[in-house]
Amino acid sequence: MSLLFQTPRALAGRALRLVRPDARSPLAGRTVLITGASSGIGEATAYAVARLGARLILVARRSDELARVATEAAALGAEVDTFTLDLTDADAVEAALAQITEKHGAVDYLVNNAGRSIRRSLDLSYDRMHDFERTMAINYFGPVRLILGVLPEMRAQRFGHVVNVVTWGVQMKAPKFSAYIASKAALDTFSRIAGRETFGDNVTFTNLRLPLVRTGMITATEAYRSAPALTVDQAAAKVVRALEDRPLTLSVPVAVVGEIANFALPRLTDALAWLGSSRYPDSTAARGANDRATSPTSTR
Repeated sequence: MSLLFQTPRALAGRALRLVRPDARSPLAGRTVLITGASSGIGEATAYAVARLGARLILVARRSDELARVATEAAALGAEVDTFTLDLTDADAVEAALAQITEKHGAVDYLVNNAGRSIRRSLDLSYDRMHDFERTMAINYFGPVRLILGVLPEMRAQRFGHVVNVVTWGVQMKAPKFSAYIASKAALDTFSRIAGRETFGDNVTFTNLRLPLVRTGMITATEAYRSAPALTVDQAAAKVVRALEDRPLTLSVPVAVVGEIANFALPRLTDALAWLGSSRYPDSTAARGANDRATSPTSTR
């Protein structure tokens, strides 16, 4: 179904790679900036992109883990630069963007992967406005700040692509994820609008709506520890596909069906979602976290 949302050039490139698996990747020789690169999906994506011959700019908060990933990516033959960075620190992000532009020129591809997830019902959220503020800070404002920082050079060179790692929750509207899904939906919508403004400059956006992925992000929810989930390598393969093919959106069939059902039968899907959610109550972490220092959250 995602084929409906790809450009003719992207379809032609994908067809060539299917016919000739050894064909040169469009990422070869390009500069790819990946956030949340010190673990999980970001780490696996860094290795996958390194193998395709791209130059890497890796961003994460943990300098020791970031250095480890950079070393392993360099061993795969990639040219790697790293920035230890908190994406919620506006001044630090602006300083890093200035350094990136000075050292590397235009960023060809940006992967907004860093994120924070919170699963907590509204019953436990009445006095936790900070949950919503911090998910917006890392999942929306941080990526938008990066996008605005790299867009001028992308548009000037008349090439660029942004991949946002969002969630199938944007389509499914899962209960107990109001803070997380709302922040990802904001980025999803921003990018669709931005893509229309930059269409004539050959700067494009993909919203990658991933299902559950087996990372630290889902460990706080007991029910998800045994739930079906992608591996980080499977998720990274989808990121690479989004980078190479540049579709508008990339999702999974069950989420597409859920989105259609939500539109066609909204009250029925509300009732089914409510029943399903009642089977999986708030996690121990969600019920026990009553202050700002603790929360059932994690980043990729």
